[in-house]
Amino acid sequence: QVQLVESGGGLVQPGGSLRLSCAASGTIFSLYTMGWYRQAPGKQREFVALIISAGNTNYADSVKGRFTISRDIAKNTVYLQMNSLKPEDTAVYYCNVKKASGDYWGQGTQVTVSS
Repeated sequence: QVQLVESGGGLVQPGGSLRLSCAASGTIFSLYTMGWYRQAPGKQREFVALIISAGNTNYADSVKGRFTISRDIAKNTVYLQMNSLKPEDTAVYYCNVKKASGDYWGQGTQVTVSS
C-alpha cells in the first residue's frame, strides 16, 4: 500500500519560512518522480515543484528562487523548503508520486501566510 503523509505546515508571517515533509511508505520515492502541488481556496490545484529519480528539479515560476525541493533517500522522505513566503503562497500543499499504476497523493498540509 502506497501512503504519503505531509507535515510541517502552519501559520507564518510574510517573509518567513517553513519546511514541509512528505514521508512515504509502500514505495521507494527515489525511483519515481515526486512533486509538490498546492490548492488555494476557490482555485484549482497547481504545480509547485518536482524532483525526478536522477535528482533533477523543476519549479513553477511563482516559487522559483524561493522554494527548494529535496529528498533524503535513506529516510524515504521528500522535502519542500519554502523561504520568503508571500500571502499568495497560502494553500493546502500536497505531496505526489507518479507511478505506472497511477498518481498517489497525501492528505495535504495547510500553509497560511498572514500578518
